[in-house]
Amino acid sequence: MSITSEFKEFALKGNVMDLAVGVIIGAAFGKIVDSLVGDIIMPLISRLIGHFDFTNLFVKLTDGPAGIPQTYAALKVAGVPMLAFGNFLTIVMNFVILAFVIFLMVKQMNRIKKNTPVAPAPIPKMFCCCVRFLKP
Repeated sequence: MSITSEFKEFALKGNVMDLAVGVIIGAAFGKIVDSLVGDIIMPLISRLIGHFDFTNLFVKLTDGPAGIPQTYAALKVAGVPMLAFGNFLTIVMNFVILAFVIFLMVKQMNRIKKNTPVAPAPIPKMFCCCVRFLKP
């Protein structure tokens, strides 16, 4: 078997195609969750606690050079070591929301699977003649 035909057989298997579709949909869904957290949830939380921009929540570990703005982006470019807990908080919120939504989707899929009737297994051909005589 040549390598191209072997690759073709591998690539066209159903599991590989399902995985590819899942990765593409997952990437798009990740962008939706990022937007939900960054554009809707984080502004509401920041409004409640008094900070609007979570990316500027950080702790400098050393003093930065004089004359630059004391923002996360400017200090990051200057190479000042910082603990950026605001950015970390945003990423954790993204993960929690994404994990919760995936949990709800899996729970719904399991509920749908339980409600679908299972087809009876076919009787093997070698036993068909015997089963016919055993049926009342």
